[in-house]
Amino acid sequence: MIAFVSGPVAAVSPGSAVIEVGGVGMLVHCSPATLAELRIGQPARLATSLVVREDSLTLYGFADDDERQTFELLQTASGIGPKVAQAMLAVHSPETLRVAVARGDAKTLTAVPGIGPKGAQKLLIELKDRLGAPTGGVPAQPRALAAARRPGPSSCTRPWSASASPRARRRRQWPRSPPRPSSRSSPMSPPCCGAPCGPATAPADRPGRQAG
Repeated sequence: MIAFVSGPVAAVSPGSAVIEVGGVGMLVHCSPATLAELRIGQPARLATSLVVREDSLTLYGFADDDERQTFELLQTASGIGPKVAQAMLAVHSPETLRVAVARGDAKTLTAVPGIGPKGAQKLLIELKDRLGAPTGGVPAQPRALAAARRPGPSSCTRPWSASASPRARRRRQWPRSPPRPSSRSSPMSPPCCGAPCGPATAPADRPGRQAG
């Protein structure tokens, strides 16, 4: 059994990584969360589990020994192979799985692709005495949703909503200026006679009329 591999990361693909060990590239199948922590050219250490089949030798890698042990325990249930076990660890952390089994929470297990309600109930029965009791740590949120969930700005702590238009934000931020007084409401303005208003001009002398 290969317990772990350690060395520089030679390559990273969507479902696996290549770790250089003593001049030999070891292909290790990992979950997306584990692959996200690897950087090409940087040293890495992965706990591993070797799955032996008649026609293949497949090496699975994990971030720590707890994930590897949970991966191997999950496969003791009927109908759970290495791919389904890895999919379960890609969605939930080992502690989340232990809590779900201890509480009989089938809904948590059905969040894994490929596991239906009947399969989840069957897993709860078979893994109840195998997966172990929760360690007491706070279960992590589903890994598939952890990257998507980010705390957004609260509308209670901002003077305006982030979805408001720039014009609306300016209107809410700056107080409106008082209305200008109308010329008609001014006590100094003479009453309007109804005739069209225009610039005041001096009356012109009528033609043909001479001063007396």
